[in-house]
Amino acid sequence: MNVSNKKFLQGVNLYLVGMMGAGKTTVGELLSQNLGYRFLDTDNLISQVAGKSINEIFADDGEAAFRQLETNVLAQVSSYKNLTIATGGGIVLNHFNWSYLQHGIVVWLDAPIEVLHSRLQGDQTRPLLQDRDPLGKLQALLEERRPLYANADVHIHVEPKSTPEQLTMLVLAEVKKVVKSSVLN
Repeated sequence: MNVSNKKFLQGVNLYLVGMMGAGKTTVGELLSQNLGYRFLDTDNLISQVAGKSINEIFADDGEAAFRQLETNVLAQVSSYKNLTIATGGGIVLNHFNWSYLQHGIVVWLDAPIEVLHSRLQGDQTRPLLQDRDPLGKLQALLEERRPLYANADVHIHVEPKSTPEQLTMLVLAEVKKVVKSSVLN
C-alpha cells in the first residue's frame, strides 16, 4: 500500500462506473490494494443479499427488482469510507443513485465497443446480453448510458492494449488532479 495514496483521498470512496466488460472489477481490486482500501463489487453484494445469481434475479424477479436491489446495496455501501466500489454497468440509469455516487469520486472506465464485445463473447452471466445480436445490444446499451457515464468526475479512456496496472496508475493520477482542484476551489 502506498500510504500517500490513501492519505490524499482522506477516506473518500472511489466508484467505478462503465459498461460491463470495461474492467471495473479488475481495476477496482488493484486500486483498493494501492490505496489500502477495501474492495466491493455491487453485483456480488446483490447476489449475496438476494441469495441468487444476477441471471436468476433477472429471470425470477425482472430487471426492475434487480435495479431496486442495486439502489439498496449502493445506499448501504455509500455510508462507509475507504472503499473502492465496482458498480454494475446500469447503476447510472437510476437518477437517484447519483445522490449516493456523488458522496465519492466517480471514475468512468470508457472502453471501446470492440474491446467490450471481445471480452464478453460467450459470457453467459450477463442477462442483458442474452440476445440474438449481443453486439447490437451492447451498442444500444452504450449509447443509452454514455451521456450518464459522462457525469463522472474522472473519464478514463481504456485503450485495447491497456493493462489493468496501467489503468490503475492512470486512475490514481487523474483522481489526484480532481482532489487537488477541489481543494483549491
